[in-house]
Amino acid sequence: MDIKRVGVVGGGQMGQGIAQAIATAGMEVILADLSERLIKKAMERTSWGVHKLVEKGVLKPKQQDEILNRIAGTVRLEDLRGADFVIEAVSENESLKLELFGMLDTMCQPEAIFATNTSSIPIARLAEATMRPGKFVGIHFMNPAPIIELVEIIPGPKTSEETIAAARSLCERLGKTAIEVKDSPGFVVNRILGPMINEAVCLLQEGVASREDIDKAMTLGTRHPMGPLALADFVGLDTCLAIIEVLHKEMKDDKYKPCPLLKEYVDAGKLGRKSGEGFYKYK
Repeated sequence: MDIKRVGVVGGGQMGQGIAQAIATAGMEVILADLSERLIKKAMERTSWGVHKLVEKGVLKPKQQDEILNRIAGTVRLEDLRGADFVIEAVSENESLKLELFGMLDTMCQPEAIFATNTSSIPIARLAEATMRPGKFVGIHFMNPAPIIELVEIIPGPKTSEETIAAARSLCERLGKTAIEVKDSPGFVVNRILGPMINEAVCLLQEGVASREDIDKAMTLGTRHPMGPLALADFVGLDTCLAIIEVLHKEMKDDKYKPCPLLKEYVDAGKLGRKSGEGFYKYK
């Protein structure tokens, strides 16, 4: 399948990053979100992100405008009608995703492949919201999408081999390394990462060590590039909680039960970097 135009629904941290990665690879992107304000914010983040890569010598100066010109923002899902490949990157909320895919199914061309960037929700359930389960696949980018090399490809029970091949081809064009993962709660990365972050929050709640020392234990002791609490702030505490709640619900095992302190932070609006405060404070 020759993918020329990609639709991305959701201009938040993940959707914006995915759109940037696709545009950098030379493809046209239609980025859809609820309002012009959100689209503008996503484009500002993209401009900043591309500029940083130019400063680091990863990209050439002339590429900045070229990349930005390949991204068209819209508040109309109908504008995704001409997309060959549509990636959903909205909040980790199953009912929201199901509603969105139901609408996209009636608007997009029958040949278009649908992909979800869900980090934990079963692909099979999301695919059933459409009339194209054979053309539905999970394609889970890591954050930040323009930088992190790994992508998890998760076929549903009805995903065709052609769809899997198209997803792999897209990842290769983006310079990513794809691994194929069984449709299982949390897949691979978040099945490991979610409990690790949750346990770090439990250590903080129990007063075993300070937040700084918990993070140092993992960065210096196990060579992780970022400590689990700092990473949770980067991902978003609400997103972390949603992932852990899905693992707890789907696995039916209390070892995945969310730490009460994590819930307290989310309820208080302390979501990490995006809100200015999580386990750490940010300017």
